[in-house]
Amino acid sequence: MAKSPIGFRIRSERKTLGLTQAELAKQAGISPSYLNMIESNKREIGGALLNRLAELLRVDSGALSGRAERQLIFDLGEVAAEPLVRRLNLSPDSAAELVGRHPDWARAFLVVYRAWRDQTSFANALLDRLNQDPILGNVVHQMLTYVTAIRSSSEILDDVSELDDAQRRRFREIISSESQRLSETAQSLVNLFDHSGTVNQASTPADEVDDFLRQHNAWFPTLERAGDQIRKSLLNGRGTDEISLHDFLISNHSTTIAQVSPVDAMPRRYRNLTDVDFDERKITFLENAPRSTRRFQLARHIALNEAAPLIEAQLDDPLLTSDAARERARYALASYIAGALVFPYDEFLQLASNCRYDIEILRQRFDASFEQVCHRLVTLRKPKGSGVPFAFLRSDPAGHITKNFPLPRLPLLRHGHACPLWAIFLSFQTPNRPIRRLVEFPDGSRYLMVAQAVTKQPASFHEAPFLQSVMLVCDVLHAERTVYADGLDLTSAGSATPVGPSCRMCPRSDCRLRGEDSIVESIPSVE
Repeated sequence: MAKSPIGFRIRSERKTLGLTQAELAKQAGISPSYLNMIESNKREIGGALLNRLAELLRVDSGALSGRAERQLIFDLGEVAAEPLVRRLNLSPDSAAELVGRHPDWARAFLVVYRAWRDQTSFANALLDRLNQDPILGNVVHQMLTYVTAIRSSSEILDDVSELDDAQRRRFREIISSESQRLSETAQSLVNLFDHSGTVNQASTPADEVDDFLRQHNAWFPTLERAGDQIRKSLLNGRGTDEISLHDFLISNHSTTIAQVSPVDAMPRRYRNLTDVDFDERKITFLENAPRSTRRFQLARHIALNEAAPLIEAQLDDPLLTSDAARERARYALASYIAGALVFPYDEFLQLASNCRYDIEILRQRFDASFEQVCHRLVTLRKPKGSGVPFAFLRSDPAGHITKNFPLPRLPLLRHGHACPLWAIFLSFQTPNRPIRRLVEFPDGSRYLMVAQAVTKQPASFHEAPFLQSVMLVCDVLHAERTVYADGLDLTSAGSATPVGPSCRMCPRSDCRLRGEDSIVESIPSVE
């Protein structure tokens, strides 16, 4: 496994301050030779020594530990998985060295790769459309028919000299009318492609927001305090149930709250079964929206109204490079405040610890959904009062990852298909029931996975139910703190299911579920 670039970061920060290795080693209470091994990435460090070096170098220990760089190294591994790159036989350690020495160049390379990947995907989508789209085929057939009629009429006018004036006028009318139809059909073809999709940015808004949340380790102290302030002061102790939030929005923000039958609604307007009209100050729910959804959406709308300046201050971040990314991040941060509002940090953490992170107990106690509880568990990152560190993943039945938040040593794939043996995919076999799985990755690291496929209830007979699965992952070192480890042998070598990140990045040659050849020998991976 490739090392994380902690040593390179220490060397860079030391040189920025103008310190020699001997000077920094003396201040840190270690030998110069040991510091040299650390800076050469030949020794891993953590805990007290990492904190001491961070203090001496005047940087945050989280930044020094290379949390964001680990994900960057892992993302570069996806680049190495491309067939065009595999032939270069890149050294497994070269990605870590590139990120450690030149992180900006590494990010620039990743941006170019994503641009190439997105445009290639778009070109392939167009090819699929050209080959398979019946509408497009019909349009092209019509255009050929009109062209044939125009050409035939023109040839008759040119080649047949004995035509009288009435006949010539008739053929000119045919040419004119068919030309008009050809023009209209060509315009419809242009419109067809205009609405079929657009080329994605090299770094999509979703990618930028994911990087932004990872950089902050899903922890925003000022937004936590904002959620507390709204709950304690503005709601005047009335609680955070749906009625209290409903009344607060009406009385303090003149907001109209309504419901509409799915039969009378335009479905595409109702993301999360909710439509918000900021100009009209109106929130409309579909009648089939669950109580937990209505409550959380009301809380998020309160956050957007009450904590707008705090949210905007967080959006001033170099990782968010576009208006689309900042808008997406704005709603993510409003959801964060909503979580802090309806799941008070200390109370939620205390109950989570007492019930050993039983999601069903937390869901019932706080009148929330499975996914809402999982989101809140991921944000329990207070430095001196944190919960079990969880990774988070959400997928649809096609294997499309729609949300993810990794752990430092368990980066999660942004694109492509992950290992089919992960609990998140197995859970689709038994919807609305939690699935647990103890897994072991090729590097020997073990994790406990807990997933549940949740049914999005249909609004009517004609609407199909939709499943999506949510998964939490924790290091096996923390597994015993959860109810999901009960009955599992966490120490036996044969008790864990062998898995990998994905087929391409997994060296297990004996896996009968392998869908692609492994290229793991040539990719940099994260330890």
